[in-house]
Amino acid sequence: MAFTFFFRDLQVLEQVVERSLPIIAGRSHPRIWDAGAATGQEAYTLSILFAEKMGHFAFGNLRIDATDVEPTGQFAQIVQAGLYPAAELSRLPDGILEKYFEPDAESGQRRAAEKLRRRITFQHHDLLSLQEIGQGYSVVLCKNVLLHFQPAERIEVLRMFHRALAPGGLLATEQTQEMPVELAPLFERVSPDGPVFQKRGGNQ
Repeated sequence: MAFTFFFRDLQVLEQVVERSLPIIAGRSHPRIWDAGAATGQEAYTLSILFAEKMGHFAFGNLRIDATDVEPTGQFAQIVQAGLYPAAELSRLPDGILEKYFEPDAESGQRRAAEKLRRRITFQHHDLLSLQEIGQGYSVVLCKNVLLHFQPAERIEVLRMFHRALAPGGLLATEQTQEMPVELAPLFERVSPDGPVFQKRGGNQ
């Protein structure tokens, strides 16, 4: 069962946004891969954080590809609808609820604003397929997922993320995740107090 909530691990997400803005600024259609997105709270949190930092035009060119292994399509429906119970949104930072979520009379829930929903797409993807969903990503975010994999699987998934990233792109993982020593040539840690890494070199 997926477990996630809005603005989870906010310190890490804020670091990702701040460090990625100079990278994104040089791209006409920057893309972010949120791997293991579950029901979308993390992807929408990212979208909100970028919306707060980017101008309207630049934010309109951003795309967040949210993926998860869930096979029934339930997660996709939730993410694409952007509908969440009001109680789940009750602890959002001041001003965020009113600015980015509107009441939905039919469901009794709140719907993420259209400008957020338009930035996020969802697709089914199994990380252990070791096939990246694309290349040239400015950011790959994979939090609270890698800890469920065996060490050898973890290494291969991280190699896949390296291939998916653009030169100088950022990878963010869970707080407990250390970069395996085998991958030291591929990633450089860029945050002393957070699991944020920058891609080194070309694809390997």
